[in-house]
Amino acid sequence: MSDIEDILRRTKEDKVDFVQLWFTDIHGAHKSVDILRDKLNESLSKGTWFDGSSIEGFTRIKESDMFLRPDTGTYAVLPWSPKDERTARLICDVYSPDGNPFVGDPRYILKRALGKAREKGFKYNVGPELEFFLFKKNGNLEPVLHDDAGYFDAAPSDLAIGVRNEIVKAIGALGLEVEMSHHEVAPGQHEIDFKYGYALTQADRAITFKHAVKSIADKRGLIASFMPKPVFGENGSGMHVHQSLFDADGEKNLFYDAKGEYKLSDTARAFIAGQLEHISEISLVTAPKVNSYKRLVPGFEAPVYICWAQKNRSALIRIPHYSPGREKSTRAELRCPDPSCNPYLAFAVMLGAGMDGIERKLEPPKPVEEDVYEFNEKQLAEHGIGTLPESLGEAIHHFKNSKLARDVLGEYTFEKYLEAKREEYDEYRLQVTPWEIKKYLESS
Repeated sequence: MSDIEDILRRTKEDKVDFVQLWFTDIHGAHKSVDILRDKLNESLSKGTWFDGSSIEGFTRIKESDMFLRPDTGTYAVLPWSPKDERTARLICDVYSPDGNPFVGDPRYILKRALGKAREKGFKYNVGPELEFFLFKKNGNLEPVLHDDAGYFDAAPSDLAIGVRNEIVKAIGALGLEVEMSHHEVAPGQHEIDFKYGYALTQADRAITFKHAVKSIADKRGLIASFMPKPVFGENGSGMHVHQSLFDADGEKNLFYDAKGEYKLSDTARAFIAGQLEHISEISLVTAPKVNSYKRLVPGFEAPVYICWAQKNRSALIRIPHYSPGREKSTRAELRCPDPSCNPYLAFAVMLGAGMDGIERKLEPPKPVEEDVYEFNEKQLAEHGIGTLPESLGEAIHHFKNSKLARDVLGEYTFEKYLEAKREEYDEYRLQVTPWEIKKYLESS
């Protein structure tokens, strides 16, 4: 039985009425084209055409025709869809009219980066941890926290246990294996972790996870937000990403070396060195919003200092403790990405930075196990510790001169992304905020 025949059989058995064809724009915004089940065979065989000129970062009006090709391995029934309108989804690749993959498709960009790594014998696995907030709906855009609980708090302080449990069941039905869910540090903040896997699969899962969280929160009369810093004075939401390189067969963790410091191999050390060297250049992709840099400030457990360590949670890259008998779990945790990013593009540039370190055989600086938040400028200089960009504008400055980002994203997407981010930052700079009015109106 072919993949197409299998999907058609499953939609019939699942009593599916509609199929959503998912993809993302360059910012990671979830996009969907809905078709009836009787149109699925044609979509799987020939693709589904759509207007690419309406999608951020895709094409101009005069060259707008594009088509979606569903990935049969991503079929799943949306568990929150009504029984009388049962809906399935398929994540798609975007193609140009000539039948070639569209060079601006974020999923294709990640596939291309993964393919280059595989040619060198590496399989890139990641485990993203997406934090989010739940807010009460109050008829306006001012965030009203859903609870006032804290880290790992249980009921009755944690009012969202029922919501999280429903999300866990839903994403489990969608193929995500949940490892843990809990209340995070800030009031109204939560985290649900799913098992690590191949970076392309995990990017698909990240998009699926965000959609599921938002859908179920809305069903419960709540607003779910993956905004990096929605509440003044509270910790922001990150997307820490656990990373490892396996051999091409996916059997051996190439980050592990029993004799290495922290049980890390030379390959792992070079990968870490590459990410430390390029992190400011790719920050525009991993932390892509004006608001991202309200999170990346000292004092709220956010990593702003470019260093690495094992015990030190203020480090940009942390090496979780090695567990005897669990060599495959050896990994490096990059802590600066946030959940507003496009996971396809973020994983692509993260892999590109690490692979550059391997190809150039870079050596990372000495790990810093002290609390870097307590360092003064002199101590930071003595340890050779730099800092991440402090604003979107600074991130744009680093990105625009990055040969690595241009190579990974491709000329087309690099220029489109840079243009979009410049426009976003210019729009922000022109705003007059309530803080400025309060601070300066009468005193100036």
